[in-house]
Amino acid sequence: MSKEMINGQQVSEEQIQKWADEAEAGYDVETLRGRGRPTLGEGPSTIVPVRMDSALLDALSERADERHISRSEAIREAVRSWTNAA
Repeated sequence: MSKEMINGQQVSEEQIQKWADEAEAGYDVETLRGRGRPTLGEGPSTIVPVRMDSALLDALSERADERHISRSEAIREAVRSWTNAA
């Protein structure tokens, strides 16, 4: 038995070999292409880390919850309104 671990779960040599065989056989790129997060416009997105104190983060979370949107979407909406961007 292998002592390899993934996410705290022991993985057997047989499972590793099965994954290797699958990878060597190749993957259907079109099937994989539909996975992941949806795009946010044209072209790739850029992650912008933002620092906030707890009061501002709480206010953001409360406003996002009221509107049933994510904090990220709330920030994007605020920036769009500030910049008049579409």
